[in-house]
Amino acid sequence: MNNSKTPPGLSDKGKTEADLRRQRQAEALRANLARRKTQTRARAEEETAPATDAPPLTETE
Repeated sequence: MNNSKTPPGLSDKGKTEADLRRQRQAEALRANLARRKTQTRARAEEETAPATDAPPLTETE
């Protein structure tokens, strides 16, 4: 019976797959962050931009 407290190490193939998985996750996180930033900027522009659907204001005498 194996009573060692440390888990077995990864093989070379396992290490390579783990590195590739980390790279894919990092890329996905960067893409998600960029998407969220773009969405936040668009929402901020909507709040500051005047509504285009509203009729123009006119002065009445």
